[in-house]
Amino acid sequence: MKKNNKVFLILSLIAISFILLIPSYLSKANNNSPTTSNKDEVEKFTLKPLPYKYNALEPYIDKKTMQIHHTKHQQAYVDNLNKALAKYPELYKKTAEELISNTNALPLDIKQAVINNAGGVSNHEFFWTVMSPEHNQKPHGNLLRAINDTFGCFDKFKEEFSSKALSNFGSGWTWLVKDSNNKLSIMNTANQDSPISLSYTPILGIDVWEHAYYLKYQNRRAEY
Repeated sequence: MKKNNKVFLILSLIAISFILLIPSYLSKANNNSPTTSNKDEVEKFTLKPLPYKYNALEPYIDKKTMQIHHTKHQQAYVDNLNKALAKYPELYKKTAEELISNTNALPLDIKQAVINNAGGVSNHEFFWTVMSPEHNQKPHGNLLRAINDTFGCFDKFKEEFSSKALSNFGSGWTWLVKDSNNKLSIMNTANQDSPISLSYTPILGIDVWEHAYYLKYQNRRAEY
């Protein structure tokens, strides 16, 4: 009888130990499960905040235009870029600039969508940084010397830049760029095409799509 009681006690302890170990085992198994791992998740493009408030560029660009331009138009480029890359999630690892710097390497079925939308993201992120609430700033140092060497003086550069922007038919951008030899030039691109795709480095850019100025200036692009 005593022997049976001892056997029963041992078996009971084993059973209890097994029951207590099950939750711990299951917890470890779940934590190691690939279905709950975050390692394979990709970080998609997001809308970056402006470096200043929406009304900071008034009276030149009004608050309402800036809000719409940033939260509607640029947001649409961000959303559409993420949609275009969904079939090729490895491309989320690249920056917008990396995507448009070698467009021939893009999958053919999303190539134009990436040019349009990665260009839209890159162009706008750059555009916000070349404007400032501080008025009457002028280039200096190496940039000013390069402008004087190329255009004669800063005032002549402004005239040529404005003239080029006015000649940009339809929607697009006007840029001051430098090439691989650090030579400056002014160029227009259509739609959301970027000089980066043509191996130029943008230094200054202006958005001449109507959504950038129409609420305040209507058809007066020259005034804008």
